[in-house]
Amino acid sequence: MPLVTLTVRKPKSIDFKDAVLAGVHRALVASGVPAADLFQRILELDAEDFRFDPSYPDLSRPRTTEFVLIEILLSVGRTVKVKRQIVSAVVAELKANLGLDPEHIMICFVETRWENWSFAGGRLIHA
Repeated sequence: MPLVTLTVRKPKSIDFKDAVLAGVHRALVASGVPAADLFQRILELDAEDFRFDPSYPDLSRPRTTEFVLIEILLSVGRTVKVKRQIVSAVVAELKANLGLDPEHIMICFVETRWENWSFAGGRLIHA
């Protein structure tokens, strides 16, 4: 069960946020995540609450206020190959559907063990 967190600077339209999250979800589904496994949240922050370096590490073009940070919390077990496929698909989706510069997209995977998920009712179904 991936949990996707999108962090952006205010203001962003609902269409922009929907397009980013839809692109991420399509990339995850293409990697084998069930289509119904949809858990997403958006953090839309003021500039003073979302700070980032415009050029780290060696970008070809500086980041702007269109910068998006995408965190994907998922269970351990995806290979580097699968993660590369997800990243490639997300970047392609956001470039094609939003015209977003790939230099403005940061993706971070965070892995947790299966037994750390309680989907509902206090049940640890993988423990």
